[in-house]
Order: sequence, then C-alpha cells, then structure tokens
Amino acid sequence: MDNKDIETSEDQKSQASAFEEAASEKGIVAEFWEFLMDNKKFWLIPILLVLLLLGMLIIFSGSTAAPFIYTLF
Repeated sequence: MDNKDIETSEDQKSQASAFEEAASEKGIVAEFWEFLMDNKKFWLIPILLVLLLLGMLIIFSGSTAAPFIYTLF
C-alpha cells in the first residue's frame, strides 16, 4: 500500500466519524425544524399538521376513544 492509500483511508475514517458525530447531535424533529427555518419552507407546516391529525384519527379509530371521535364528524 502506498502512502496515498493510507492517507485516503484515514481521511475516510475521519469523515465517517465526523458524520456520525453530526448525526448523533440532533433528533429528526430538530433537524426538520432547522430545515424549515433555514430554507423558509413554512408552507410545509400545515401539511404536516394535517397528516399528523389524520394519522391520529386512524390510530384512535380502533381504540376506546372511537365513540368520542365519531361525534366530531
């Protein structure tokens, strides 16, 4: 192996560890919130809220809360 191969391998390891370190710092919600704020994608917030509400409706429709949910509609 050449010195170039060794240096390349060490660079890849340092890049991989930097990636793992950056990935472990924040959760997915914090990352997404930062994405929304940095890229001014505020129009995504209502879409996500509607999707979350529909998901909750589907989950709770099979539970004991179903009679209370159906009275809303």
